[in-house]
Amino acid sequence: MDLALLIGRFGLPAVFLGSLLEGETVLIIAGFAAHRGYLDFTAVMAVAWLGAVLGDQFYYWLGRRHGDWLLSHFPRRAAAVERALALIARHPIKIIFVMRFAWGLRTALPIAIGMGGVALARFLLLNLISVALWAPLVAGAGWAFGAALTRHLGDL
Repeated sequence: MDLALLIGRFGLPAVFLGSLLEGETVLIIAGFAAHRGYLDFTAVMAVAWLGAVLGDQFYYWLGRRHGDWLLSHFPRRAAAVERALALIARHPIKIIFVMRFAWGLRTALPIAIGMGGVALARFLLLNLISVALWAPLVAGAGWAFGAALTRHLGDL
């Protein structure tokens, strides 16, 4: 099977699955693929937005509903979680906005935010806005990388 066909067929589902978790690497690659014409850039952003929002909402729910169970099964993380909860209590809006851009913490922060008692409606609204900024920025970075690579390789 041709690479373009593989990307066209499985690219958007891969973006969705990647965005449920961390997402940057998959989204940058998808932005690059969109630059090359394998994927539609608007579709990449929309699918990444949907996956990221759903993933964050799941992790928020997990923390809200099962946070105590998670702490009892991972007691070595308790001190870090307590520090995160204190930070969330002081700056909930900033943490929710920044979490989308905090590489490596995007799974843990929504769990901690759910445990921290931030209201669901507040988290959802701020998360929707944050992801709406994140998806085009990261996909755009992949697009820009593709444009720069094409320009420089064209000179070779």
